[in-house]
Amino acid sequence: MIEILWHGRGGQGAFTAVRLSGAAYALSGKYALAFPSFGPERRGAPIRAFTKLDEKPIANRSEIEKADYSIFLDDTLFSPSAFDELKPNGTVILNTKKAISNDKIIALDAEKVAEEILGMPIVNTVMLGALAAVYGNISEENIAGAIRENMAERLWDKNIRAVHAAMEAVKK
Repeated sequence: MIEILWHGRGGQGAFTAVRLSGAAYALSGKYALAFPSFGPERRGAPIRAFTKLDEKPIANRSEIEKADYSIFLDDTLFSPSAFDELKPNGTVILNTKKAISNDKIIALDAEKVAEEILGMPIVNTVMLGALAAVYGNISEENIAGAIRENMAERLWDKNIRAVHAAMEAVKK
């Protein structure tokens, strides 16, 4: 099972990214479980969300303690303790403007991509594209399908372009 831990702030769309990642993976005929962990927090409060992906039905519905991928939509939530929640070969995918030289971190200025394509700094689909590029088992086509199934039609084109741009940026 591949386990993905998402860190964001209320209102950034982390749970939307979690739902889309699970839906895209499921479109390939596999199994996914996606769920948030938050209470009555307000906009801007830190939240965690989880995606579990597997070839077989997923019975374990508990929160993820050790992730294959830990994704940070906001770099102010990242700290060195993030490595404690990774599996031994795990990877951090970090939205940041900073240059990072750590083999366990894939850094992307997702806000810049989002501003250019979406016209606002909402990075959830950009970070989903980064995950797809790093993980390699969620296709861009299936992400586009998940976007079409789960988002309003007026958002489809820009978000699909944001996913593509992030995938290309990470591949470079």
